[in-house]
Amino acid sequence: MAQVLTLAGQFQPYQVVDVHPKVSGFIRHIYVDIGDRVRQGQSIAVLEVPELKAQLQGTVSEVARSSDEIVRAQHEVRRAESTHSALHADYQRLLDTSKAQPGLVAQQELDDAQARDLSSGSEVDAAKAALAAAQKGMEVSRADNARVSAIEDYTNVAAPLDGVIVWRYADTGALIQAGVSSNDQDLPIVKLAEANVMRLRLPVPESYVRYVHIGDPVKVRVDALNRSFTGKIVRFTRELNFETRTMETEVDVDNPGLAIDSGMYANALMRLNHADQVLTVPVGAIILHGDQQQLYVLDASNHVEIRNVQVGIRGSQLAEIQSGVNPGDRVILAAQAKYDQGEAVTPVVEKSPASETAPQTGGMIDMNGDATSTSGGQQ
Repeated sequence: MAQVLTLAGQFQPYQVVDVHPKVSGFIRHIYVDIGDRVRQGQSIAVLEVPELKAQLQGTVSEVARSSDEIVRAQHEVRRAESTHSALHADYQRLLDTSKAQPGLVAQQELDDAQARDLSSGSEVDAAKAALAAAQKGMEVSRADNARVSAIEDYTNVAAPLDGVIVWRYADTGALIQAGVSSNDQDLPIVKLAEANVMRLRLPVPESYVRYVHIGDPVKVRVDALNRSFTGKIVRFTRELNFETRTMETEVDVDNPGLAIDSGMYANALMRLNHADQVLTVPVGAIILHGDQQQLYVLDASNHVEIRNVQVGIRGSQLAEIQSGVNPGDRVILAAQAKYDQGEAVTPVVEKSPASETAPQTGGMIDMNGDATSTSGGQQ
C-alpha cells in the first residue's frame, strides 16, 4: 500500500546574483551577453577609472619616500651612536684620572664631559625613535599602496560563480556605479544565475506536511521537455503560508546540460506513506459500527464472524489491515447487513488486487487546460 502526492511546481535557479563592481567607472570592455555560460573567476567586464592610476602612482612614490626616510634615519642612528661612543670614552678617561689623582682634573671639566656624554646618549635614543617612526611610516605607505592596488584589481569584474548570464544591463562606455553605494537604483552589470542545479519549489498542503522529510526522492515530470527527472527533498520552510495553508518545499534537480530553464512548470510525485508486505482488503469490505471498524470473516465451516480490525493506510480501492484478521482469511465484500454472527453461508470466492498506489493531489498542471487544485482529498 502506498500514497503518493502529485504537486505542481516551478523551477528556479539555484542561485541568482546581480553582479556589481566594487568601484565606479566606465566600462572599457564587456565580454559576455545574455545566454553565455561563465566560470567562476572568469572576467565579465573591465572598467576604466583614470584617477586610480594617479592614486596608485602616488602610493608607489610614497613607499619610495618612506624607504629613503628609513635609510636616512639609520645613518642618523649610526652617527649618534659614534658620537656618543667618543664622548662617553672621553668622560670615562677623565673620571678614571680624577679617581687615580684627585685634584688633577677640574670638577668643571668633569661635569662638562659628563653632560656631553648624557646628551649624546639622548641623541641616540632620539635617532632610534626617528628610525622606528620611519619604519611605521613605511608600513602605512605599503598598506595604502596595497589598498589602492586592490581597488585597481576591482576594475576587472569577475564572475562570482559558475552560471549563465540571464540579463545584461550595460554596454561599452556606460558609467557604472560601485555596488557599495547605498543607492538601490544603481544597476548591476549583469544578472548571473547558477543553473547546473535547479530548485523546484512545491507547495505541500498542510495535511501532508508530516510526510515531508529531507532526502526523500521525488519524481519530476517536465511536459515542456517531454522528460522526467529524479530529485530529492533538500529543504523546506517548516512554516505554513497563512493564506494557502501550504509549506514551501524545495527539490534539487541536477541540470548539467541546462535543459531545464528557469520558470518552467513541472509535476512532482512525492511518496507520502507506504507499507510493504501487509494485509489488504477491499475498502467496501470494511464497515463502521459506532467508532469501531469491522470485517465480516468466514471461519473454516463457512460461518460468519464479526471482527474488530485496525485499519492503516486507506486508498480508493484497498485498505491496509493492521490487526484483526490473518493471511488467508475470507471476508465478505458487500451487503454485510444481511448476515448475523454465526450464520452459515455458501460463499463464492472472488479475487481482488492485493496492492494499490493511492494518488493524492495538491494541485497539478494540466498542460491541455488550466491548473487544477483540490484540498488534497483522494481521487
